[in-house]
Amino acid sequence: MSPMASTLTVGFDLDMTLIDSRPGIRACYRALAERTGTFIDADLAVTRLGPPLVEELAHWFPPERVPEMAEVYRAMYPSIAIAASAAMPGAREAVDAVRAAGGRTMVVTAKYEPNAKLHLSHLGIEPDVVVGDLWAEQKAEALREYGASVYVGDHVGDVRGARAAGAYSVAVATGPCPAEELDAAGADVVLTGLTAFPEWLDGYREAPGAASRA
Repeated sequence: MSPMASTLTVGFDLDMTLIDSRPGIRACYRALAERTGTFIDADLAVTRLGPPLVEELAHWFPPERVPEMAEVYRAMYPSIAIAASAAMPGAREAVDAVRAAGGRTMVVTAKYEPNAKLHLSHLGIEPDVVVGDLWAEQKAEALREYGASVYVGDHVGDVRGARAAGAYSVAVATGPCPAEELDAAGADVVLTGLTAFPEWLDGYREAPGAASRA
């Protein structure tokens, strides 16, 4: 068992959970299209955020070019996407609520880790741990390592990651997956957004058996 398992540890996804990265990602895809002369429907791409970058690039580039394009995209990302992306409503308050409860926070995301850290630093959101480059069930690796008992995300892939880790799945209907889809995927609770998270956390901590879940 992780030495931190006795402390309440809550994990959060990044894109469309803590941050609205759509403006920045849209601009980055448009820049990539201009640079490569390849058509990319940036408006469509930002409606399906969550999976790894290479999965989206595979819609627009032949397989042999995807690794190179991922490197180009990641290199241009800091100067284009960071300043254009805002915190989701309630994001800072959600992280602060965990800290106020004596807990630890972590971000587990499919995003390239250095760029994830740039987003958080720019927005003044300071989790205790940031782990990137993990998607869906892979997220369970980091959640288990740090003893996370709760994982919050907006995608069915986040629900699958939480369940694979044995963590309580809190879904927020702020991304590409509607509430009904998140519920059907097995989320333990579906919130309209992070603005509802602090009140939910209070109830979670006060419920019978809360101490054993921390």
